[in-house]
Amino acid sequence: MSLSFQVEAQAGPARLGRITTPHGEIETPAFMPVGTVASVKAVPQDVLEELGAQIILGNTYHLYLRPGHDLIRGMGGLHRFMSWKRPILTDSGGFQVFSLSELRKITEDGVNFRSHLDGSSHLFTPERSIEIQIALGADIIMAFDECTEYPAEDSRIRDSMEMTLRWAKRSRDYFEAHKNEVPWAEQLPERTQSLFGIVQGGMYPKLRRESAERTVELDFPGYAIGGLSVGEPRERTQDMIAAALEVLPKDKPRYVMGVGYPDEIARYAAMGVDMMDCVLPTRAARHGLLFTSEGRLNIKNTRYAQDQRPADPKCGCKVCARYNRAYLRHLFVAGEPLAGVLNTVHNLAFYLDTMRAVRHAIRLGDTSAFLSGSAPNA
Repeated sequence: MSLSFQVEAQAGPARLGRITTPHGEIETPAFMPVGTVASVKAVPQDVLEELGAQIILGNTYHLYLRPGHDLIRGMGGLHRFMSWKRPILTDSGGFQVFSLSELRKITEDGVNFRSHLDGSSHLFTPERSIEIQIALGADIIMAFDECTEYPAEDSRIRDSMEMTLRWAKRSRDYFEAHKNEVPWAEQLPERTQSLFGIVQGGMYPKLRRESAERTVELDFPGYAIGGLSVGEPRERTQDMIAAALEVLPKDKPRYVMGVGYPDEIARYAAMGVDMMDCVLPTRAARHGLLFTSEGRLNIKNTRYAQDQRPADPKCGCKVCARYNRAYLRHLFVAGEPLAGVLNTVHNLAFYLDTMRAVRHAIRLGDTSAFLSGSAPNA
């Protein structure tokens, strides 16, 4: 057994589901905090557990460069290395090498790139990406893909989509031949990782649908929608998700990569997306931006210097239960590391609570409140 998915309730296209993995179950729709280098920035693992994080995301590119996948394999895999017993998903590294536009060269074989750390030269092929992800030992791993820039001509997008499909098959073939080499094979002998395919197609609905159809033909246990949040208008993001969802099977998990603001992830879940991840809650926290039920709150503003209210009066997280806005602002302005910790804990709590609210709405059979509107700024 590698992965199973059951739909337990529906409200229109939205579905309440349960994904079973070798390291535990995930209630969906789910938000996955991003732990790029085996760490969700500023938040220890026990706090993530308290917040209700069911699954976290690790980054293949960064973990390959430091500390190295062989070291992590030798430590028993990523779960043991970072003391996290719940599910983990690793991305393929495709988006990271995409972002190294000045330091990479793409060929049919793969991507030659230079490390952002020391300038050393490396090659990621589909086979190499899967080899690294097997060594890391995440429950869910991703096929190697090419993320295209925005804007781009349809001919460029089609060529990229075709290569991503060829890379998906190579990823699958390598995985099938080596899937029993996972670090925890002896501890969980009946279980293996699961490899998800990735839908590309740029900002062209026709190509998105074609990419989805042909990726589904490769018969992965789950499917991701990639190549979003690369500078396109948010309306286009939603349109591309909708185009792919028309085609993706209803009996398998559907994952949108790298999105978005709280109101956006709620809307995507209401559209029928099961899994999402984003660096926004942690990155915004480090810049003093808090997400609240009243909208986005910039804690740096002078107006909060004597504000004794919690960041969000409706939030039940440990930060809002104990600290006021004036103190949070003071920490941030003073450059105290605790500012990043507290801001991040609150933001992650808000994101995870948002998904809990969506799941509750699906149980009740009405997600209409999540399908329109956006959070105001504060």
